[in-house]
Amino acid sequence: MVRKDVETVLETIRKEKVRWLDFQFLDVPGYLQHITLPAHAVDASSFEDGIGKLDGSSIKGFKAIFESDMLLFPDPKTFAIIPWTQHKTARMLTDVREADGGPRFSRDPRYIAQRAEERVKKTGFDVSYWGPEAEYFVFDSVKLLPSALSPRDSWGGTGYQIESREAIWSQGGNNFPIRFKEGYYPAPPEDTLQDYRAEVCTLLEDHFDITIDAHHHEVATAGQIEIDMKYDTLVKMADNLVSYKFVAKNVAYLRNMIATFMPKPIFGDNASGMHVHQSLWKKGKNTFYDPDDDYAELSQSGRYYIGGLIEHARALAAIVSPTTNSYKRLVPGYEAPVYVAWSKRNRSACCRVPVYHKGSDVAAKAKRVEYRPPDTSCNPYFAFSAMVAAGLDGIKRKLDPGDPVDVNIYHLTPKQRRDKGIQELPGSLKMAIEELSSDRDFLEPIFPGDCIDTWIEMKAEEFTQNSLRPTPYEFYMYFDI
Repeated sequence: MVRKDVETVLETIRKEKVRWLDFQFLDVPGYLQHITLPAHAVDASSFEDGIGKLDGSSIKGFKAIFESDMLLFPDPKTFAIIPWTQHKTARMLTDVREADGGPRFSRDPRYIAQRAEERVKKTGFDVSYWGPEAEYFVFDSVKLLPSALSPRDSWGGTGYQIESREAIWSQGGNNFPIRFKEGYYPAPPEDTLQDYRAEVCTLLEDHFDITIDAHHHEVATAGQIEIDMKYDTLVKMADNLVSYKFVAKNVAYLRNMIATFMPKPIFGDNASGMHVHQSLWKKGKNTFYDPDDDYAELSQSGRYYIGGLIEHARALAAIVSPTTNSYKRLVPGYEAPVYVAWSKRNRSACCRVPVYHKGSDVAAKAKRVEYRPPDTSCNPYFAFSAMVAAGLDGIKRKLDPGDPVDVNIYHLTPKQRRDKGIQELPGSLKMAIEELSSDRDFLEPIFPGDCIDTWIEMKAEEFTQNSLRPTPYEFYMYFDI
């Protein structure tokens, strides 16, 4: 990979005759925002002094109207030429700062992730590695009925209609439909998205410096897929996930399809999750690996890290599963990790220690903790930062995760779960917000207090707005009461 510094980026812009530069950042909820400048307006001073074009009061979670001026500082390491633009355009991710030479903006998601990496080092480790398994759906179309405004206002009723050539409800065509819960690994022609995924992966590797591990169809009907990126450091992987979603959505758009990272768009089939693999390293060694551990070759540090994730799992839900739709995924019966427990191999626990190899250099490098509740509606900078905050708190406080649960938790009775001390994740965004409000101290070494306050306020309002509106199913249930 070519080194990307300011001088190299400016030279590439000239050499490749880049006409426009796109400066991107995430707002607090996690939506990608951007502004585009002509290449001739950007020079070395743009990287040193920032770009004064941002009205923070117009960005969700940023600023009040009386303090709106903000600066964007492009990160040259994130430079990439966008291959599908008609007029040659490159993008860079940016850091957000206060105006007038002020400090970093306390609620800039990328700043939070950078603080998380600093916290990892202050706690005695050198680096953390992250590997999210990001699932999503690619539909042929989605129609909001009777109009695009109906879901928001719903004065005259509302609904939606998903079209997919793979769907079991698809009408006609020359494709083989995929039955509910039978979409895992089918070959073409049942899998109609092979070329789509290959195009996304090729663009990520060739233009965004992201190494791909694998891609495949996922369990659900109607175009659920997964693309796995090779693990990377915390900020870099969060950046990669931003690029992943950017490319995935645009490639679908150019193919007259639509990609959605909404966790649960389809009733009756699996939702889209984002299991996140994570580990802590020091002096070039994986601190989660212990070859003398008979159970899972997991070190004591790794167990304490899991202890932190379990201790704070209910509060973490508000950040890693941050939408009302997330809690239509987190219900028993659809492989959703709703039970707060840990195990090796066991996918019914929220915290899993994969055991593909044992007693080898491969096992030493690969030893990691997989946290399964997150979904792709999360802000990756916040989600990774919150998980590492929980894990580090577990190490600091030496939190014992308890005994591993090596049975299918879905098949246990409520009494059996109680006897084993297995809790459930919150059943709604409102419950998750309440848990976070009462368990937030573990975040505060990384998240400034105003950032947590803003998050709780925004998510509480999201829940309120969702709860105010009647749904089609409520009409089905109660219209004749």
